[in-house]
Amino acid sequence: MIRTACAVVVTFGLMAGVAAAQAPADVERGKKVYAAEKCGVCHSIGGTGNKKGPLDEIGTRLTAAEIREWIVNAPAMTAKTKAARKPVMKAYPHIVKEDLDALVAYLHGLKKS
Repeated sequence: MIRTACAVVVTFGLMAGVAAAQAPADVERGKKVYAAEKCGVCHSIGGTGNKKGPLDEIGTRLTAAEIREWIVNAPAMTAKTKAARKPVMKAYPHIVKEDLDALVAYLHGLKKS
């Protein structure tokens, strides 16, 4: 039992290290997805894009799961949060998982410094 627990801890530690090492690549990929999906038409980051929908510090206000849900099911999130959004953000369920994960990593990393 102890040997198994140690193996789990070591494996988890290695996986966490790999995930941390991949984070910058995910963020870069997320920036590319943000640009490819033309998110800047409705949103802005760092003053670039539509200033009516700023995403600066979005990672401070929302969890990664909430950001993901806004991307894939914005109309439901609008109703759930009773957000007064006009026009309502459309959903982007077509984004492949790897790109979605990267976009969420990028947006969730936008935090108050």
